[in-house]
Amino acid sequence: MANQSVSSWRFPTKLSFASLALLLSAPFLSQAVGGQIRNVQQRISTGVVDGQISVDAQVRSFKGIPYAAPPVGVLRWRPPQPVAPWKGVRKAIDFGPRCMQTRVYSDMVFRDSGPSEDCLYLNVWAPVSSAHALPVMVWIYGGGFMAGSTSEPRQDGANLTKNGVIVVSMNYRLGIFGFFSSPELTRESGYNASGNYGLLDQVAALHWVHDNIAAFGGDPTNVTIFGESAGSLSVSALMASPLTRGLFRRAIGESGAFFGPDFHMRSLPETEQTNMAFAKSAFGTDSLEVLRAKPADAVLKAASNQGARRFWPNVDGYFLPDSVPAIFAAGKQALVPLLAGWNLDEGEYQGIFQKDAVTPENYVARIRTLYGSNADSILQLYPGTTVAEAKRSAQDLAGDRFIVFGTWKWIESQLATGQSPVYRYRFDETLPPERGETPSADYQPIAPHSAEIEFVFQALASKNLAWRPQDYKVSDLMSSYWTNFAKTGNPNGQGLPHWPTYAPEKYEVMHFSPDSRALPDDHRARYLFLDKLR
Repeated sequence: MANQSVSSWRFPTKLSFASLALLLSAPFLSQAVGGQIRNVQQRISTGVVDGQISVDAQVRSFKGIPYAAPPVGVLRWRPPQPVAPWKGVRKAIDFGPRCMQTRVYSDMVFRDSGPSEDCLYLNVWAPVSSAHALPVMVWIYGGGFMAGSTSEPRQDGANLTKNGVIVVSMNYRLGIFGFFSSPELTRESGYNASGNYGLLDQVAALHWVHDNIAAFGGDPTNVTIFGESAGSLSVSALMASPLTRGLFRRAIGESGAFFGPDFHMRSLPETEQTNMAFAKSAFGTDSLEVLRAKPADAVLKAASNQGARRFWPNVDGYFLPDSVPAIFAAGKQALVPLLAGWNLDEGEYQGIFQKDAVTPENYVARIRTLYGSNADSILQLYPGTTVAEAKRSAQDLAGDRFIVFGTWKWIESQLATGQSPVYRYRFDETLPPERGETPSADYQPIAPHSAEIEFVFQALASKNLAWRPQDYKVSDLMSSYWTNFAKTGNPNGQGLPHWPTYAPEKYEVMHFSPDSRALPDDHRARYLFLDKLR
């Protein structure tokens, strides 16, 4: 059982899928609590879970449902294993603990009890009732594969599900717990690979959705995966992996893909070598038995020490038989509709200027240092003849180098197959200042990395910003497009500005702003040149 592969994992049952779905979708058991919140029970393949109905009586939520066995002890650094069925009723009103991590990003706010190594839990938000099986949207959080949790308020699925979809989000293993590889792990795996346990967790969660979502009124044949940053990188990898075939029907990526130099995956032998060197340096041994016996806090501390290499997905030969770009180039990825894009200010101009003052002269000097003989071409595409122009171009170039180019290459690679529609966007809505804050005279609003999350989830209330009517308008628009796409593979709908497919010649992009509309790509020459420099 310990070496059972994720691709063949099914919750044990002798019932047919149709019979199981009928059994699981039995009437809900609800109970009034104080005249406000009602509890609601639902039977799934491993037992009965007890969730809640929202105060407005529109949404059922089930939080902290285990989708895999706790990856502790001998299950540390093993593929996710099936959950043991439970007797009685399991409470599902609180988020499960987040996976092991340190405080990496100051903007992350959690509502769980974590971190814990026992963290493989998911959440389901579903309408109280529906006349037909609903499309399912499975969210994958970002955080550089080092941090993150489903419990962040900005990615709460309650409001999004009111658009007629079911929303699922899962925790997955991070850092050294999610992406550690070694020759010993490779030998014991049964599939001659190691690492990528965090990505295998995502696959396991998709299997759970396939086997259980009908119980909540969802359609297991109409699943959309979507994610931001590392979550979007994960979406590109899930599209490339042979282990996910038939588990989702559409894909949405927000700022990130495993394309471009900053998101390169190393080979299994390379990660085995560097991980073993780390283990010997940190613990004095590379013995798997000894490493599994180490307390989780001690492992996390060692991996988080300054200078320790960040643990990252690899080309393991199992989850990924080749690199993501190579799989896409060969047309072997999931040929599903794709909606993807990025934000206006993914990078920061300081990333180009470093400690230099923001002047045209310093900008040109930095470009010549970075690009050498290609500097003149870069300066034509990213001009900087004035202070304002140099600052804007540096901001754009930093974002393109960081995450924009890779996301663009992913979109282009899917478009090249000609097998499924592609929709591209850019989030241009700059964020307002903190509520009650008086901005400084030189304040310049931006649309930074991850800013679109609360707009997609209609969760603006999760941030203490001085939101404007235009922000709510953009949020309503984005959530409508996203859920329309999940329903049909086309984001368009009645009353929405038309969003054309991304296609040769015009290469139209939907820009989200107070005046949201589709425009031809005016920066294509930038990405084509960066592509030549790879």
